[in-house]
Amino acid sequence: MSTTVTPLPPRRPASYQNPPPHHVGFPPTSFQNPWPSYSRTTISKIITTRFNTPKNFVAVPSDRAGLVQVRKPDFGTAAAGLKATWIGHASFLIETTKAEGAQRGVRILLDPVWSDRMGPYGVVGPVRFTPPPCPLENLPEIDAVCISHDHYDHLDSDTLKKLNASHDGNLRFFCGLGVKAVLTGLGVGIKADQVTELDWWDTVRVEKESIGTVDLVSTPAQHRSGRTPWGFDGTLWCSWILKEPSKEGKRLFFAGDTGYCHVTSNDEPSHHNAPYPPCPAFAEIGKLYGPFDLALLPVGCYQPRSLLSGQHSSPDDSIAIHQDVRSKKSIGMHYGTIRGGISINYEPVTEPAQRFKNAAEAAGLRWGEDVGLCDVGETVTV
Repeated sequence: MSTTVTPLPPRRPASYQNPPPHHVGFPPTSFQNPWPSYSRTTISKIITTRFNTPKNFVAVPSDRAGLVQVRKPDFGTAAAGLKATWIGHASFLIETTKAEGAQRGVRILLDPVWSDRMGPYGVVGPVRFTPPPCPLENLPEIDAVCISHDHYDHLDSDTLKKLNASHDGNLRFFCGLGVKAVLTGLGVGIKADQVTELDWWDTVRVEKESIGTVDLVSTPAQHRSGRTPWGFDGTLWCSWILKEPSKEGKRLFFAGDTGYCHVTSNDEPSHHNAPYPPCPAFAEIGKLYGPFDLALLPVGCYQPRSLLSGQHSSPDDSIAIHQDVRSKKSIGMHYGTIRGGISINYEPVTEPAQRFKNAAEAAGLRWGEDVGLCDVGETVTV
């Protein structure tokens, strides 16, 4: 069955400029976060934080008490609607609502990572303490892969190699500007004609013969990129919208990896008292494309805040993103799977889930209804 990809006219916020302020150079040779909500992480800031911030190292509970549970996935085969199955960290399998007469919906993997270690050559980098819910070969047929950015915990060469081989090179890949060269340069068999690059606000329609159609929109995120010390910010990071094109079609927002607002104190969990404004992109996303039926939002690897807040959302920040994008239901992710290289010394692995619940309730949201968490391998259907 063939897959066609058709560019659609982009919808952009009133703040859009040409050339876009997130481009560095014309054509762009690198990218930047163009908002006051972001503060660049420098080597000196990293060193200062490392030596001046008291560590709070807590070992991963050996009995898994308080950790994310893992269940064997059924991928929501008996459910009707838009489905999202959590694989762990930021990896999800999305299946759109099944069209009348079709056997299934369009299936898209978001930031798929099955490897035990997430780093160069599989010899350095964070090691997962929560396994994937099933072997990679137990996945159903996949139609496309969306990549939020090129960091190793979101773009894993071994996983992509196995996926591409199992689909005979027929998978389609969608990514931000510059990431095509990363994908085709991995040596895993991905060819240039399989990859579609998008800038922020670009839209494509993906149609799988006899299956269905979904619109993909590349939207902003506040983060960074780079797989080597000499390649920082050379490729574009993004969030994603998956939109069923019918008038009553469901809409999903995947935040990828993002910050919300830079804060200066490690004791400040969120943006509320920060001297900086929040990132305006999420309110723009909500205005243009909301309300969303489901949003997948990062809630972990955010400590220490003075160093990571510009790039990684705290649970409190993600509650603000939930509100900004006008999500009807949001699920936390980017936690409970690995320990970040920096946050390992400052963030207990059981902390994000409890903080997310506390922040939701403080905002007057219904835990488990408006906002919640799910097991690894669990399918959320809307």
